[in-house]
Amino acid sequence: MRRVSRIAVAGAATASLALALSACGGTSTEGSSSGSGDKGLAIAYDVGGKGDQSFNDAAYAGLEQAKKEFGYETADIEPTEGETDADKAQRLSSLAKQGYNPVIGVGYAYAPAVKEVAEKYPDTTFGIVDDAQVQADNVADLVFSEEQASYLAGVAAAKSTKSNVVGFVGGVDIPLIHKFQAGFEQGVEDTSGGKVKVVSQYLTQTAEEGGFSSPDKGKTAAEGQIEKKADVVYAAAGLSGQGVIEAAAANKVWAIGVDSDQYQQEALAKYKDYILTSAKKDVAKAVFGLAKSVEDGKPVTGIVKGDLKTGEVGLADSNPKFADDAELQEAIETAKEKIISGEIKVKSS
Repeated sequence: MRRVSRIAVAGAATASLALALSACGGTSTEGSSSGSGDKGLAIAYDVGGKGDQSFNDAAYAGLEQAKKEFGYETADIEPTEGETDADKAQRLSSLAKQGYNPVIGVGYAYAPAVKEVAEKYPDTTFGIVDDAQVQADNVADLVFSEEQASYLAGVAAAKSTKSNVVGFVGGVDIPLIHKFQAGFEQGVEDTSGGKVKVVSQYLTQTAEEGGFSSPDKGKTAAEGQIEKKADVVYAAAGLSGQGVIEAAAANKVWAIGVDSDQYQQEALAKYKDYILTSAKKDVAKAVFGLAKSVEDGKPVTGIVKGDLKTGEVGLADSNPKFADDAELQEAIETAKEKIISGEIKVKSS
């Protein structure tokens, strides 16, 4: 159990937390130490929320690990439709005020809120996933080299296509998702020598338009790419990626998942025979790692980056058809070694 002296607790009950958060997203608290000073990790989800089988669910897995290992109370808070930066700041403030530590905003959209709230609660450690702009003594920027995993996804796509056309579906047209596209296209190009064409599409210009939370948009985009002969489609689109996977399965072509090992996701089980692999980034490990550093009394702050070398990005090998393909695995392993050594410089835009 954590030391009571590590966080100042206002003594409010869990009910107070529910009231404080009722205006800014649903809440789930777990544990039995309300008001005791044993409150631990809290996460606030990005668009799509828990159940996206991808980004947010990976963060939840990290929270569950911390809860199990440290035996403390945790909280995970859902976003609301059309919420503002002020809503996000209120959510994070409520968690910090109740004594949760660390408090993590899952997604780059939390940057303004984390910056604001971290100044008000200097004794609380804050984390933000997928953003490196917030520089403060009590903030950890949890970022990843997504382009490296995406390069390997490009290798897999180029080695698996029979039509010499593959697709990329990005959720929102922003620099973060450009990293996925750039790495994927480079991996395809390097592996095929330019023989394989990549058809790319973004679902929306802003997250508010549903690019990360609309499976129907993902499905429509994937169907359009499949009509153009794409027989491998890679999605970096959060919850919208479920629609891409559905379309791939319906048309009996390969899908490549993202962030979590989507072959293993129960909600996608009926499509898994068409999920070749997933370009993973270990958000769970990053979330748990920050919680552990706080629990150990040595909070990690600053930029914390996961890449191929650290093992926090890579490809999932749950699908036996993928794992047992010796030629494909050799190509991926060779590319991985070259990226780690610096022989291959993967583009991020």
